[in-house]
Amino acid sequence: MLFSHDRIELRKVFFTAWGKHESKQPLEPMDQVIVNVLALHPEYHSFFGNQDNLDKDFPPELGETNPFLHLGMHIAIHEQLTVNQPEGIQEKHKILMADMKDPHEVEHVMMDCLGEMIWRAQRENRAPDENDYNSCLVNAINK
Repeated sequence: MLFSHDRIELRKVFFTAWGKHESKQPLEPMDQVIVNVLALHPEYHSFFGNQDNLDKDFPPELGETNPFLHLGMHIAIHEQLTVNQPEGIQEKHKILMADMKDPHEVEHVMMDCLGEMIWRAQRENRAPDENDYNSCLVNAINK
């Protein structure tokens, strides 16, 4: 379950998936997605191995990356690519891959654009606009 308004329940999904992986238990499909993304981030392995981190905050002024947000954005990019939404995202990903060659780095570029779209929507108190996202991706491609 990655859809919840309950912060703790949502966070538990990450800890549960990593715990299953570490103890070699069978993984549900969503667990596998989480574990695949977490495998690319060894800096978070010990974090998700410690349930005491479940309610940890990541205030921006401390400059720490929020692992839940970071991994969640990777998962969002994977989902977007799976269903090609917003339309054309697969083609933009393909172009970035041809240029950068590193799938993880390409996802980080895409995550920057996704984050910017969300930030702009929050700042302007409006719904996220896919045009902002697409424009940012086009700029990334044209660099």
